[in-house]
Amino acid sequence: MRITRWARVVAVGALALGLVACAGQGTPQQSGSTEPTGGTSAQPQPSSSGPITLQFWHGMTGPDGPAVQQVIDDFNASQSEIVIKPNIMPWDQLYQKLLTSVTSADGPQIIAMDASRVPQYAGTGALATTDDFFADTTYVDTSVLPAAAVNASKFKGTNYGIPFNLAPMMLYYNKDLFSAAGLDPEKPPTTWDEFTQMAAKLTVDQNGDGKPEQYAIALADHETVPMYQPFMWNNGGGVVSEDGTTSIVAEPASLEALDFWVKQVRDNKVSPIGLAGADADKLFQTGKAAMEIVGPWMTNGFTEAGINFGLARPFAGPTGQDTLMNVVTFTLNAKITDEQRKAAYTFFSYWNSVDSQVTWADGSGFPPSRTDIPADKLKNQYSATFGQKELLDNSRVLLAGVPNAGTITDEIFYPALQKVLNGKGSVEEVFQAASKDIQAQIDKG
Repeated sequence: MRITRWARVVAVGALALGLVACAGQGTPQQSGSTEPTGGTSAQPQPSSSGPITLQFWHGMTGPDGPAVQQVIDDFNASQSEIVIKPNIMPWDQLYQKLLTSVTSADGPQIIAMDASRVPQYAGTGALATTDDFFADTTYVDTSVLPAAAVNASKFKGTNYGIPFNLAPMMLYYNKDLFSAAGLDPEKPPTTWDEFTQMAAKLTVDQNGDGKPEQYAIALADHETVPMYQPFMWNNGGGVVSEDGTTSIVAEPASLEALDFWVKQVRDNKVSPIGLAGADADKLFQTGKAAMEIVGPWMTNGFTEAGINFGLARPFAGPTGQDTLMNVVTFTLNAKITDEQRKAAYTFFSYWNSVDSQVTWADGSGFPPSRTDIPADKLKNQYSATFGQKELLDNSRVLLAGVPNAGTITDEIFYPALQKVLNGKGSVEEVFQAASKDIQAQIDKG
């Protein structure tokens, strides 16, 4: 299942990265201390009334669900002090119920959520901090976790999550279409310049009506895993500064990247205008687009469609080759007790162990959350491909820790992008105005 197809998800699909605006800020209120205490890493002892039971909400309702359940079953069978009790529901339903549920006495202790949602809930005081988990190295060696995955759940310098799963994007390319265009099917583009050269051969308008029968790439411009934003990163720009305080979408490097890709789509017609994420998937899946940048959740669908595809790191820009990473994180209810926190940390440590991550990766097709698991230890070839250390080390999370990230993406950035793609204003004038709106959302918090 896609726990983030920004509006249709994860995504990795049905988790729409349709993010929700920050509902407020403040210091989380919780019953248990957030500071490390002596013996924190010790396995909790069962109370006189039996083992500690932790309610765990997650939205992995797709083909990846059984892999999650297998690790939970293995954990529950491995000891008798803690029982993880999952409650599985669609992601949109989970988010609708969450704020009221965490304030009730019988609410979940552990909640999985897209990391981009953390500011919304942390800002209301609904989540407990997890800094002490990372401070205690007996739980997990943080050096084996991708920094982007760890930092994705930070808000105002405090961490509120533990990596649950991650999904870097890769370039899928149709080897048969490359061959038909006279291109080497084992050599996809590695730079913007190479893309431009190959795209001219892969964009086919047989009748000259201005509407290609085959496109070089499927680039969605709304309800999608962000595609244009990483292009901006790789030209030295972006949407928001790394510290999350300033809009940089109208800075020269950002505008230059946007102008380049808008011209590729609008003028060179390398992709249709107006694609949602699902449309982009379908275009590639039906052999009408030679390339798409998307996550591991599409490997099965493309394979079942009979597409002879290859996978590669997305092509580099003038200044870098970072790719987008989607991260789902474990979070804790702010009302969690010290005893429950220790039990949850024991489970998180188990989840991020080598054996559990192999079980998860082999069963889901997602990469492990650890960078120290060799490819030959994984049975699923796609888990190994998406788990390459070089790829994970050069992945970033969009708008991590930024309040109102959903509003910035869905209500400001995408409408501005669609406006310029449709020729209703220049990149500079449209995104200068968008930058002011983005800054207002940042300042609003």
